[in-house]
Amino acid sequence: MKVSKVQAAENREGIVEAAARLYREKGLDGVGVAEITRDAGLTHGGLYRHFESKDALAREACLRAFDWTITPLDRLESSQAETSAPGTQRLRALVHAYLSANHRDHPGEGCPAAALAADAARAGPEMSEVFAQGVERNIQRFMHVLEGEEAARRTRTIVTLSSMVGALVLARATAAGNPALSEEILETLRAHLAPDAAQQPDEQ
Repeated sequence: MKVSKVQAAENREGIVEAAARLYREKGLDGVGVAEITRDAGLTHGGLYRHFESKDALAREACLRAFDWTITPLDRLESSQAETSAPGTQRLRALVHAYLSANHRDHPGEGCPAAALAADAARAGPEMSEVFAQGVERNIQRFMHVLEGEEAARRTRTIVTLSSMVGALVLARATAAGNPALSEEILETLRAHLAPDAAQQPDEQ
């Protein structure tokens, strides 16, 4: 039976969404075409009607994964009242959401930088280019939370994002074997990157 253009577009979208989630959960080499299409409610052969290869799907899915919602960053950006809050308050909200047990335990719904960086580094220049685009997108989004001159905000963003990604990777790697250490890593980085107002020196 011939599939309409609308249905074909929906099928393609379903494949990309399923792949973006499954790759973050299991890694680029940890999930096959059959599992992706099954998750999207399609047959194995259906994938190759939409993508020239599994690698082409992986690149598009990786880029799609960078559309993830940086809770509560997107909410802060969309609300005038919350956006007018001090930059330190917005930064703290973002850091605490990123370095949370919930984010650690649900990689399929979270940051692809923490879930797929090692895989992307091994996947060749085309995937590296896609991943770099996604990382730059994260940097630009994060910079809007900070205050100050652009160059200083970019430097601080790169330092903070790199610290958060590394902490999340370590927290995930240790969660099953040493839960206390995993939580300590998250707590330590939360306190270091975005301490409570009571812990911060008074601003003049």
